[in-house]
Amino acid sequence: MTKKYFGTDGIRGKVGEPPITADFLLKLGWAAGRVFANEGHGFVLVGKDTRISGYMFESALEAGLTAAGVDTHLLGPMPTPGVAYLTRTLRAQAGIVISASHNPYYDNGVKFFSVLGTKLPDDTEQKIESYIDSPMTTVESSKLGKAKRLEDASGRYIEFCKASIPTRFDFSGIKIVVDCAHGATYHIAPHVFSEVGAEVIEIGAEPNGLNINDECGATNPDKLITKVLAHQADFGIALDGDGDRLVMVDHKGEVVDGDELIYIIAKSSLAAGRMSGPVVGTLMTNLGMEHGLKQLGIKLLRANVGDRYVLEMMNEHKSILGGENSGHIICLDKTTTGDGIIAALQVMAEMHDSGKSLHELKSGMQKYPQVLINVKTTKRINPDANEELQKAVREVEDKLGDRGRVLLRASGTEPLIRVMVEGKYADSVKNYALQLSEDVKKAMEA
Repeated sequence: MTKKYFGTDGIRGKVGEPPITADFLLKLGWAAGRVFANEGHGFVLVGKDTRISGYMFESALEAGLTAAGVDTHLLGPMPTPGVAYLTRTLRAQAGIVISASHNPYYDNGVKFFSVLGTKLPDDTEQKIESYIDSPMTTVESSKLGKAKRLEDASGRYIEFCKASIPTRFDFSGIKIVVDCAHGATYHIAPHVFSEVGAEVIEIGAEPNGLNINDECGATNPDKLITKVLAHQADFGIALDGDGDRLVMVDHKGEVVDGDELIYIIAKSSLAAGRMSGPVVGTLMTNLGMEHGLKQLGIKLLRANVGDRYVLEMMNEHKSILGGENSGHIICLDKTTTGDGIIAALQVMAEMHDSGKSLHELKSGMQKYPQVLINVKTTKRINPDANEELQKAVREVEDKLGDRGRVLLRASGTEPLIRVMVEGKYADSVKNYALQLSEDVKKAMEA
């Protein structure tokens, strides 16, 4: 059954444009409340990132849930993985996150977690959608939900993050720069890393509602690179607006992306005897990571792009590690969803045990040059069903042979066609990507 509102990562869009409006969020809160009320008695957690529209949508969701007779515990600014953790440990019926993740402040969205701290099942999302399109009612006054703020939410999550590595790890003498993207980790990440002993230089930790992900964080690590080099730091950590992505920067100012970080964690887990099952990546995972893992005797499986699909495949194949090159890293032996802080701590633990720098640890995997071009779309187009585009893809694939890959796919969250080409030689990869992006534009015009 096709869903009308829910995408691969909840509901997301531009603030003020349907469905990201106050009246829709009111109805969404009520619809979700009706479903949760039918499935049992309990309360729902609501967290948010730091974008200005979060206040409006928090109030709207609270009102809708209250009208449906569901109690609400408000967390305030809280990373997405923090909401997942608290939903599970507090035995809440569900967790709701108001966030558009790595998007600019003028976007926002809503995603849900089950009592297990995982994404809601498809059938639950479909039940919620069925209520959205029906008239809104209010329960009898004595049955209205109540709302309160959970004051110690951030402290609980900080302790959970620290507990993901053994207490024997002491990072005294290590200097790191932490970029919080002016997002939901601004009051959490610096505490976590300083409380495990590191000297922390924080940037991107002064949110004003409008600067979330603005030229900072995991999607734009340029400022982090500058700070790491200026302070001669051992490494840098960049999180995104809701804290579920991680990108790092080594002491030389070189970016270490999600693929390289997953490789480091996999190699560490293997050496410690903790590795179980394959590593799950996506269609965008670099071919170099696949080859690097193969040399370690670890199989790579590729899921569709999106942490939801990665997690589904991980569960199916009993994997404990997976993620995306964008920095979504899921350590299932530690938590239930992608978590930038926890992933960073696992990398730091390997640096501590091996005595190697981040630069040395990433050298075991040789990335293939990869070019990604986002082509804005003015109308819906399916690259897989377009014969001319598929012909163009096959021609490039024939030239690359087994030393490269081509991927054309429509974004699940933005009006874009993503053109990705990777191969052994950077110049030819770039030329092929430019050529295919022009082919996509021609296909739209046709």
